[in-house]
Amino acid sequence: MSKFKFYFLSFTWGLPVTLAGCLVAFFMRITGHKPKKWGYCYYFELGNGHSGADFGVFFVKGKPESLYLKNHELGHAVQNCYFGFLMPFIVNIPSTVRFWFRAFSKKINPQKKLKPYDSVWFEGQATRLGSKLIAHLESEKLKNNKAPLYKCENLKNKGL
Repeated sequence: MSKFKFYFLSFTWGLPVTLAGCLVAFFMRITGHKPKKWGYCYYFELGNGHSGADFGVFFVKGKPESLYLKNHELGHAVQNCYFGFLMPFIVNIPSTVRFWFRAFSKKINPQKKLKPYDSVWFEGQATRLGSKLIAHLESEKLKNNKAPLYKCENLKNKGL
């Protein structure tokens, strides 16, 4: 997806979620959080958890570094371009309910074996879309002899 198409769809068809993201970004900025960029999105780090929340062109994630999580949240932003006004009903709300249900299930029974997070269609699709977009952006940077978004030696140091 081109940058133009991403932003155009985010601020038209996907406007409700993107507007919520603008509010979240505003409050994150006035509370002193600095945005970082991943793909076409801007994200903020908050807390030490391993979870995130997508709001159109913005997302919030925990501070631990995770390429998986950044790609996953970027994928939700791409889903917002696809699903637009329906996004809250077919992805955001079910994803949030599922996240908290899984967290509650683990709290009640820490030994409970849960299905992989991406086993439900909208989570798996988000991960695939975000990873595909990052791979595309990386290949474009390499074609144009520009620095990649992340360095391979950094990934090796993080065990990836």
